[in-house]
Amino acid sequence: MSTTKIIGSGTYLPEVVRANTAFLNHKFYDTEGAAIDSNNEEIVAKFQAITGIEERRYAPENMKSSDLATQASLRAIEAAQIDPETLDYIIVAHNVGNIQSDSMQVDILPSVASRVKTNLGIQNPRCVAYDLIFGCPGWIEGVIQAHAFIKAGMAKKCLVIGSETLSRVVDASDRDSMIFADGAGATVIAASEEEGGILSHLSTTFTAEGEADYIFYGTANRETKDTTKYIKMQGRKVYEFALVHVPQAMKDCLELSGVEVDQVKKIFIHQANQKMDEAIVKRFYRLFKASAPEAVLPMNIEKYGNSSVATVPTLYDLVVKTNFKGHSLNKGDLVLFASVGAGMNINAITYQV
Repeated sequence: MSTTKIIGSGTYLPEVVRANTAFLNHKFYDTEGAAIDSNNEEIVAKFQAITGIEERRYAPENMKSSDLATQASLRAIEAAQIDPETLDYIIVAHNVGNIQSDSMQVDILPSVASRVKTNLGIQNPRCVAYDLIFGCPGWIEGVIQAHAFIKAGMAKKCLVIGSETLSRVVDASDRDSMIFADGAGATVIAASEEEGGILSHLSTTFTAEGEADYIFYGTANRETKDTTKYIKMQGRKVYEFALVHVPQAMKDCLELSGVEVDQVKKIFIHQANQKMDEAIVKRFYRLFKASAPEAVLPMNIEKYGNSSVATVPTLYDLVVKTNFKGHSLNKGDLVLFASVGAGMNINAITYQV
Protein backbone atom coordinates (compact mmCIF):
# COMPACT_ATOMS: atom_id res chain seq x y z
CA MET A 1 0.00 0.00 0.00
CA SER A 2 1.45 3.35 -1.04
CA THR A 3 2.01 6.18 1.38
CA THR A 4 2.75 9.88 1.01
CA LYS A 5 6.21 11.03 2.02
CA ILE A 6 8.44 14.08 1.94
CA ILE A 7 11.26 13.02 -0.39
CA GLY A 8 13.14 16.31 -0.51
CA SER A 9 13.19 19.69 1.21
CA GLY A 10 14.83 23.04 0.65
CA THR A 11 15.07 26.43 2.33
CA TYR A 12 15.86 29.97 1.30
CA LEU A 13 16.44 32.34 4.21
CA PRO A 14 17.48 35.82 3.02
CA GLU A 15 20.86 37.15 4.07
CA VAL A 16 19.57 40.56 5.17
CA VAL A 17 19.57 40.39 8.99
CA ARG A 18 17.50 42.87 10.99
CA ALA A 19 18.37 42.75 14.69
CA ASN A 20 16.09 44.07 17.45
CA THR A 21 18.36 47.08 17.84
CA ALA A 22 17.10 48.30 14.45
CA PHE A 23 13.79 49.19 16.12
CA LEU A 24 15.22 51.40 18.83
CA ASN A 25 14.62 54.57 16.79
CA HIS A 26 11.04 53.70 15.82
CA LYS A 27 8.08 55.67 17.14
CA PHE A 28 5.45 53.21 18.32
CA TYR A 29 1.72 53.89 18.70
CA ASP A 30 -1.12 51.86 20.19
CA THR A 31 -4.24 50.81 18.27
CA GLU A 32 -6.01 54.02 19.34
CA GLY A 33 -3.32 56.13 17.68
CA ALA A 34 -1.69 57.30 20.92
CA ALA A 35 2.09 57.33 21.24
CA ILE A 36 3.37 54.64 23.60
CA ASP A 37 5.02 56.19 26.66
CA SER A 38 7.55 53.42 27.34
CA ASN A 39 11.01 53.99 25.95
CA ASN A 40 12.06 51.77 23.08
CA GLU A 41 14.68 49.90 25.10
CA GLU A 42 11.89 48.67 27.38
CA ILE A 43 9.57 47.88 24.45
CA VAL A 44 12.22 45.86 22.60
CA ALA A 45 13.37 44.04 25.75
CA LYS A 46 9.80 43.03 26.62
CA PHE A 47 9.19 41.95 23.03
CA GLN A 48 12.28 39.71 23.04
CA ALA A 49 11.40 38.20 26.42
CA ILE A 50 7.93 37.20 25.21
CA THR A 51 8.57 36.15 21.61
CA GLY A 52 12.15 34.91 21.89
CA ILE A 53 13.02 36.83 18.71
CA GLU A 54 16.49 38.41 18.65
CA GLU A 55 16.68 39.05 14.91
CA ARG A 56 14.87 38.25 11.70
CA ARG A 57 15.59 37.96 7.95
CA TYR A 58 14.31 40.36 5.30
CA ALA A 59 14.34 39.81 1.55
CA PRO A 60 16.82 41.92 -0.43
CA GLU A 61 15.31 44.66 -2.58
CA ASN A 62 15.77 42.72 -5.82
CA MET A 63 13.84 39.63 -4.66
CA LYS A 64 10.11 38.99 -4.41
CA SER A 65 8.28 36.13 -2.71
CA SER A 66 8.28 34.10 -5.94
CA ASP A 67 12.08 34.46 -6.10
CA LEU A 68 12.50 33.17 -2.55
CA ALA A 69 10.12 30.31 -3.34
CA THR A 70 12.09 29.44 -6.48
CA GLN A 71 15.38 29.21 -4.62
CA ALA A 72 13.88 26.98 -1.93
CA SER A 73 12.26 24.83 -4.64
CA LEU A 74 15.51 24.31 -6.52
CA ARG A 75 17.08 22.98 -3.33
CA ALA A 76 14.11 20.71 -2.58
CA ILE A 77 14.12 19.31 -6.13
CA GLU A 78 17.85 18.68 -5.90
CA ALA A 79 17.43 16.92 -2.56
CA ALA A 80 14.61 14.78 -3.98
CA GLN A 81 16.68 13.93 -7.06
CA ILE A 82 13.72 14.29 -9.41
CA ASP A 83 13.13 15.80 -12.83
CA PRO A 84 10.91 18.87 -12.23
CA GLU A 85 9.02 18.00 -15.41
CA THR A 86 7.54 15.05 -13.50
CA LEU A 87 5.81 17.29 -10.96
CA ASP A 88 2.02 17.10 -11.10
CA TYR A 89 1.27 20.08 -8.86
CA ILE A 90 3.04 23.17 -7.56
CA ILE A 91 1.21 24.55 -4.53
CA VAL A 92 2.44 27.83 -3.06
CA ALA A 93 1.11 28.97 0.31
CA HIS A 94 1.42 32.67 1.15
CA ASN A 95 -0.53 35.60 2.56
CA VAL A 96 0.42 38.64 0.51
CA GLY A 97 1.81 37.40 -2.79
CA ASN A 98 4.54 39.23 -4.65
CA ILE A 99 5.36 42.73 -3.43
CA GLN A 100 8.21 44.78 -4.83
CA SER A 101 10.43 46.58 -2.34
CA ASP A 102 9.26 49.99 -3.59
CA SER A 103 5.54 49.21 -3.62
CA MET A 104 2.87 48.20 -1.10
CA GLN A 105 0.63 46.79 -3.83
CA VAL A 106 -0.11 43.10 -3.41
CA ASP A 107 0.38 41.20 -6.67
CA ILE A 108 -1.00 37.69 -7.10
CA LEU A 109 -1.94 37.94 -10.76
CA PRO A 110 -0.66 35.68 -12.16
CA SER A 111 -0.33 33.39 -9.16
CA VAL A 112 2.95 33.09 -7.30
CA ALA A 113 2.88 29.38 -8.17
CA SER A 114 2.71 30.17 -11.90
CA ARG A 115 5.71 32.46 -11.50
CA VAL A 116 7.62 29.73 -9.67
CA LYS A 117 6.80 27.25 -12.42
CA THR A 118 8.07 29.77 -14.98
CA ASN A 119 11.26 30.34 -13.00
CA LEU A 120 11.88 26.61 -12.78
CA GLY A 121 11.56 26.34 -16.56
CA ILE A 122 8.96 23.56 -16.42
CA GLN A 123 7.43 22.92 -19.86
CA ASN A 124 4.83 20.30 -18.90
CA PRO A 125 1.34 21.94 -19.07
CA ARG A 126 -0.09 19.18 -16.88
CA CYS A 127 2.00 20.42 -14.01
CA VAL A 128 -0.76 22.49 -12.36
CA ALA A 129 0.34 25.55 -10.38
CA TYR A 130 -1.88 27.35 -7.90
CA ASP A 131 -1.75 29.48 -4.74
CA LEU A 132 -3.17 28.62 -1.35
CA ILE A 133 -4.36 31.27 1.12
CA PHE A 134 -4.78 29.65 4.54
CA GLY A 135 -2.86 31.94 6.89
CA CYS A 136 0.25 30.70 8.64
CA PRO A 137 -0.91 27.04 8.39
CA GLY A 138 -0.74 27.31 4.58
CA TRP A 139 2.25 25.04 3.98
CA ILE A 140 0.78 22.26 6.14
CA GLU A 141 -2.55 22.62 4.34
CA GLY A 142 -0.70 22.41 1.02
CA VAL A 143 0.89 19.13 2.13
CA ILE A 144 -2.57 17.84 3.11
CA GLN A 145 -3.91 18.76 -0.33
CA ALA A 146 -0.94 17.12 -2.06
CA HIS A 147 -1.57 14.00 0.02
CA ALA A 148 -5.22 14.01 -1.08
CA PHE A 149 -4.23 14.29 -4.75
CA ILE A 150 -1.81 11.39 -4.36
CA LYS A 151 -4.26 9.16 -2.47
CA ALA A 152 -6.91 9.88 -5.13
CA GLY A 153 -4.56 8.81 -7.91
CA MET A 154 -4.44 12.34 -9.37
CA ALA A 155 -0.75 12.90 -8.69
CA LYS A 156 2.51 11.14 -7.95
CA LYS A 157 4.71 14.11 -7.07
CA CYS A 158 3.85 17.58 -5.81
CA LEU A 159 5.98 20.58 -4.89
CA VAL A 160 4.58 22.36 -1.82
CA ILE A 161 6.07 25.73 -0.88
CA GLY A 162 5.57 28.28 1.86
CA SER A 163 6.98 31.69 0.93
CA GLU A 164 6.54 35.12 2.43
CA THR A 165 7.85 38.70 2.37
CA LEU A 166 5.92 40.10 5.32
CA SER A 167 8.54 42.79 5.87
CA ARG A 168 6.88 44.69 3.01
CA VAL A 169 3.44 44.85 4.65
CA VAL A 170 4.34 45.82 8.21
CA ASP A 171 3.33 49.05 9.94
CA ALA A 172 6.51 50.55 11.38
CA SER A 173 4.48 52.31 14.08
CA ASP A 174 3.08 49.00 15.40
CA ARG A 175 5.09 46.99 17.95
CA ASP A 176 3.83 43.78 16.32
CA SER A 177 5.82 44.68 13.21
CA MET A 178 8.93 43.36 14.99
CA ILE A 179 7.55 39.81 14.84
CA PHE A 180 7.38 39.38 11.09
CA ALA A 181 10.07 38.11 8.74
CA ASP A 182 10.72 36.77 5.25
CA GLY A 183 11.71 33.33 4.00
CA ALA A 184 10.72 30.29 1.98
CA GLY A 185 10.61 26.56 2.54
CA ALA A 186 9.79 23.92 -0.08
CA THR A 187 9.12 20.19 -0.05
CA VAL A 188 8.60 17.52 -2.67
CA ILE A 189 5.69 15.31 -1.61
CA ALA A 190 5.45 11.97 -3.38
CA ALA A 191 3.76 8.59 -3.43
CA SER A 192 5.99 5.99 -1.79
CA GLU A 193 5.98 2.26 -1.18
CA GLU A 194 7.94 2.75 2.04
CA GLU A 195 6.37 2.51 5.47
CA GLY A 196 5.31 5.61 7.34
CA GLY A 197 4.61 8.92 5.67
CA ILE A 198 1.44 10.83 6.49
CA LEU A 199 -0.49 8.79 9.06
CA SER A 200 -3.24 11.31 9.84
CA HIS A 201 -4.17 14.95 9.39
CA LEU A 202 -6.72 17.42 10.68
CA SER A 203 -7.78 20.95 9.71
CA THR A 204 -10.20 23.40 11.35
CA THR A 205 -11.48 26.93 10.75
CA PHE A 206 -12.98 29.01 13.58
CA THR A 207 -15.18 32.00 12.66
CA ALA A 208 -18.32 31.81 14.83
CA GLU A 209 -17.02 34.11 17.58
CA GLY A 210 -15.33 36.73 15.41
CA GLU A 211 -12.05 34.80 15.17
CA ALA A 212 -11.66 35.66 11.48
CA ASP A 213 -10.74 39.22 12.50
CA TYR A 214 -7.93 38.28 14.89
CA ILE A 215 -5.36 38.68 12.07
CA PHE A 216 -6.29 41.10 9.31
CA TYR A 217 -5.29 43.94 7.00
CA GLY A 218 -5.70 47.37 8.64
CA THR A 219 -4.49 50.95 8.57
CA ALA A 220 -1.44 52.26 10.44
CA ASN A 221 -1.51 52.86 14.21
CA ARG A 222 -0.03 56.34 13.83
CA GLU A 223 -2.22 59.30 12.89
CA THR A 224 -2.11 59.60 9.12
CA LYS A 225 -4.36 60.27 6.14
CA ASP A 226 -2.70 57.36 4.37
CA THR A 227 -5.21 54.55 3.74
CA THR A 228 -2.55 51.93 3.00
CA LYS A 229 -3.33 48.59 4.68
CA TYR A 230 -0.80 46.62 6.72
CA ILE A 231 -0.78 43.22 8.39
CA LYS A 232 -2.39 43.51 11.83
CA MET A 233 -3.31 41.19 14.66
CA GLN A 234 -5.07 41.18 17.99
CA GLY A 235 -2.12 39.62 19.77
CA ARG A 236 -3.77 38.77 23.09
CA LYS A 237 -6.76 37.15 21.40
CA VAL A 238 -4.51 35.14 19.07
CA TYR A 239 -2.47 33.94 22.06
CA GLU A 240 -5.51 32.90 24.08
CA PHE A 241 -7.16 31.25 21.07
CA ALA A 242 -4.05 29.24 20.23
CA LEU A 243 -3.56 27.96 23.78
CA VAL A 244 -7.12 26.67 23.90
CA HIS A 245 -7.56 25.18 20.44
CA VAL A 246 -4.16 24.12 19.07
CA PRO A 247 -3.31 21.49 21.74
CA GLN A 248 -6.71 19.85 21.25
CA ALA A 249 -6.30 19.79 17.46
CA MET A 250 -2.87 18.20 17.84
CA LYS A 251 -4.30 15.59 20.22
CA ASP A 252 -7.20 14.80 17.88
CA CYS A 253 -4.81 14.46 14.93
CA LEU A 254 -2.45 12.15 16.81
CA GLU A 255 -5.32 9.96 17.98
CA LEU A 256 -6.51 9.58 14.38
CA SER A 257 -3.14 8.00 13.60
CA GLY A 258 -3.44 5.37 16.33
CA VAL A 259 0.03 6.26 17.59
CA GLU A 260 0.80 6.80 21.29
CA VAL A 261 2.05 10.20 22.43
CA ASP A 262 5.27 8.77 23.86
CA GLN A 263 6.29 7.79 20.33
CA VAL A 264 6.44 11.43 19.15
CA LYS A 265 10.07 12.36 18.53
CA LYS A 266 9.68 15.99 17.39
CA ILE A 267 6.96 18.63 17.10
CA PHE A 268 7.42 21.11 14.26
CA ILE A 269 5.08 23.93 15.24
CA HIS A 270 4.60 27.28 13.53
CA GLN A 271 7.27 29.64 14.88
CA ALA A 272 4.93 32.42 16.00
CA ASN A 273 5.98 33.21 19.55
CA GLN A 274 8.37 31.23 21.72
CA LYS A 275 6.36 31.39 24.94
CA MET A 276 3.14 30.59 23.10
CA ASP A 277 4.65 27.60 21.31
CA GLU A 278 6.15 26.23 24.52
CA ALA A 279 2.80 26.63 26.29
CA ILE A 280 0.94 24.89 23.45
CA VAL A 281 3.26 21.88 23.59
CA LYS A 282 2.98 21.67 27.41
CA ARG A 283 -0.82 21.75 27.18
CA PHE A 284 -0.77 19.14 24.41
CA TYR A 285 1.10 16.69 26.65
CA ARG A 286 -1.07 17.62 29.61
CA LEU A 287 -4.10 16.39 27.64
CA PHE A 288 -2.43 12.97 27.74
CA LYS A 289 -1.54 13.43 31.43
CA ALA A 290 2.11 13.45 30.41
CA SER A 291 5.06 15.87 30.46
CA ALA A 292 6.71 17.24 27.33
CA PRO A 293 10.11 15.62 26.63
CA GLU A 294 12.94 18.11 26.87
CA ALA A 295 14.11 17.78 23.26
CA VAL A 296 10.75 17.47 21.51
CA LEU A 297 10.46 21.10 20.35
CA PRO A 298 13.04 22.46 17.89
CA MET A 299 12.83 26.25 17.45
CA ASN A 300 14.50 28.79 15.17
CA ILE A 301 12.37 31.86 15.86
CA GLU A 302 15.13 33.65 17.76
CA LYS A 303 17.24 34.05 14.60
CA TYR A 304 14.66 33.94 11.80
CA GLY A 305 11.52 35.54 13.26
CA ASN A 306 7.98 34.69 12.18
CA SER A 307 7.93 34.12 8.41
CA SER A 308 4.35 32.76 8.54
CA VAL A 309 3.88 29.91 6.03
CA ALA A 310 7.65 29.41 5.79
CA THR A 311 8.41 28.70 9.45
CA VAL A 312 7.50 25.01 9.56
CA PRO A 313 9.14 23.86 6.29
CA THR A 314 12.31 25.88 6.92
CA LEU A 315 12.66 24.49 10.43
CA TYR A 316 12.07 20.95 9.18
CA ASP A 317 14.70 21.38 6.48
CA LEU A 318 17.24 22.77 8.96
CA VAL A 319 16.75 19.80 11.27
CA VAL A 320 16.90 17.23 8.45
CA LYS A 321 20.02 18.68 6.82
CA THR A 322 22.03 20.31 9.59
CA ASN A 323 21.06 18.63 12.90
CA PHE A 324 19.91 22.10 13.88
CA LYS A 325 20.77 22.85 17.53
CA GLY A 326 21.32 19.16 18.11
CA HIS A 327 17.92 18.16 16.74
CA SER A 328 17.94 15.35 14.16
CA LEU A 329 15.60 12.84 12.55
CA ASN A 330 16.12 9.19 11.70
CA LYS A 331 14.12 6.85 9.52
CA GLY A 332 11.04 5.68 11.40
CA ASP A 333 10.86 8.69 13.73
CA LEU A 334 7.38 10.02 14.40
CA VAL A 335 6.77 13.78 14.22
CA LEU A 336 3.86 16.19 14.46
CA PHE A 337 3.48 19.24 12.23
CA ALA A 338 1.09 21.89 13.59
CA SER A 339 0.17 25.50 12.89
CA VAL A 340 -2.32 28.25 13.67
CA GLY A 341 -3.01 31.50 11.88
CA ALA A 342 -5.29 33.91 10.08
CA GLY A 343 -8.72 32.56 9.36
CA MET A 344 -8.57 31.51 12.18
CA ASN A 345 -7.20 28.22 10.90
CA ILE A 346 -5.50 25.35 12.70
CA ASN A 347 -4.07 22.16 11.22
CA ALA A 348 -1.83 19.27 12.09
CA ILE A 349 -0.20 16.21 10.50
CA THR A 350 1.09 13.04 12.10
CA TYR A 351 4.07 11.95 10.03
CA GLN A 352 6.53 9.06 10.17
CA VAL A 353 9.92 9.73 8.59
